[in-house]
Amino acid sequence: MSNLSLNFMLPGILTLLTTNNPDIANNKQIKIMKMKTVLSLLLLMLVGVSSCFEYNIYKEQYRTRKNIDFDWNFKLGDFPGAENIGYNDSEWRLLDLPHDWSIEGEYDENNEAGIRGAYLPCGIGWYRKSLEWNKAWKGKKVFIQFDGVYMNSEVWINGTHLGKRPYGYIGFAYDLTPYLKKGNNVIAVRVDNSKVPSSRWYTGSGIYRHVWLLLLPMCMFLNGELLSSLLW
Repeated sequence: MSNLSLNFMLPGILTLLTTNNPDIANNKQIKIMKMKTVLSLLLLMLVGVSSCFEYNIYKEQYRTRKNIDFDWNFKLGDFPGAENIGYNDSEWRLLDLPHDWSIEGEYDENNEAGIRGAYLPCGIGWYRKSLEWNKAWKGKKVFIQFDGVYMNSEVWINGTHLGKRPYGYIGFAYDLTPYLKKGNNVIAVRVDNSKVPSSRWYTGSGIYRHVWLLLLPMCMFLNGELLSSLLW
């Protein structure tokens, strides 16, 4: 049944189920119809819940999802070349995600973010993380998944630019597979929250949600829709 049909039928169904009209409420055929309708709706709900449960089990059978929130190097400011694998980040701060550098700053009414940014500093910041080659990656598709970065983030792997995500409220993922190598691999993320105020409320700045490494079988990539569902 199409969504359009349901949209037309549901108001009538709800009227039957909730009416106080005695001519309708005492009609035997309508009582039977109401019972059938309630049972049908309950059955549809059970089928939907069961399908979601079975799909989640299926999804977890075919993908590996590992949290990589730990041991990121961070520095506030803009650093040309920080995307390169050989860049020296030894003096950068070591931290775990999620991270918001704005809330770590000083409150100042002169900060450009103003009251909407809680008078906290914003600006540009960089994150870097090393990933050692894992033999489990061989023959798999490897993705990095960000649940949220505020804002205008750019991501590199071993100096190769993977993409830019405008704004900062939606998760995104990049395919690392073609760029991974044996030994050390470096993820670099540039976050630009310098154009403020950028929202009507406090947003924070940085990688403010979790980051994941996803491993998927190559065969899952014959169907783009299935790939998308496995990623999220």
